[in-house]
This record gives sequence, structure tokens and C-alpha cells, in this order.
Amino acid sequence: MDDIDRLIINSLQNGFPVCNRPYLQAATALGLSEQDLLQRLQALLDNGTLSRFGPLYHAEQMGGALSLAAVKVPDARFEEVTEIINAFPEVAHNYARNHELNMWFVLATETAEQLQNTITAIEQQTGLSVFNMPKINEYFVGLKLEA
Repeated sequence: MDDIDRLIINSLQNGFPVCNRPYLQAATALGLSEQDLLQRLQALLDNGTLSRFGPLYHAEQMGGALSLAAVKVPDARFEEVTEIINAFPEVAHNYARNHELNMWFVLATETAEQLQNTITAIEQQTGLSVFNMPKINEYFVGLKLEA
């Protein structure tokens, strides 16, 4: 990663243009060509420096619901339960954890009622209790790289 990559990462965390040519506008602000910005973003994704590049939606502000959930999954059923939970389109992320509650996942739904319905469906399909941990406060941790 070079100084230009660091500049891109630092800059684009603060917002991305909403216009007909957002990459061109962002590139111009960074002193780059649109093609160079696109190539660099793709390289950062390809080499794993960035895991994703896209908007972050605030589900609650859009009338939806978002929650962290956890399940205590027996080791012998871990793969089976993973497949069941990952089949739900409401599951945004799913992680194995070294903890008694060894599977943690994020649920994002269009309504609060749908969140509870999804939890209930997961419990019914897996036979396991889901621990729902809705956020109380959100804290943004920005990543700033030294150029």
C-alpha cells in the first residue's frame, strides 16, 4: 500500500459523492483519474486490504432493524447450523467465536417485527436459542492511515 492508497482510504471514509459520476468526482478531489481510482479500489479489494467498498445503511433510520445475535452451537452441529443460519437473507455476517456462545451473526431486517420473526424462525429450524443483542449506542471507529 502506498501513500495514494492511504489517501483514498482516509478520504472516502468521510463520504462518497452522490451524483452521475461519483468515481470521477471522488477521483478529481483526490487528484487522480477516474480509471486510476477504480483500479486502486479494485486492487485494495483483491489483495484483502479492503473487505468491501460500498455504502453503510442505517437500518433503523430507514424504518428497519439491526441486531447482533449469538447461539451456543454444539461442535458436532456447527456446519449444519451455519448452513441453516446463512440461508436466511436477513443474516449479514456470521462468525465462529472462541466463546461459549460460539456463533455470532448480524441480522438486518426491514422492520423490528421481521427481526423477531427471523430470530424465531432460526430457533425453530435449529432447535437452539438465539441470544438477541440489539445495539444501544453506535460508535464509529474510523481508520486513519499515516501517509
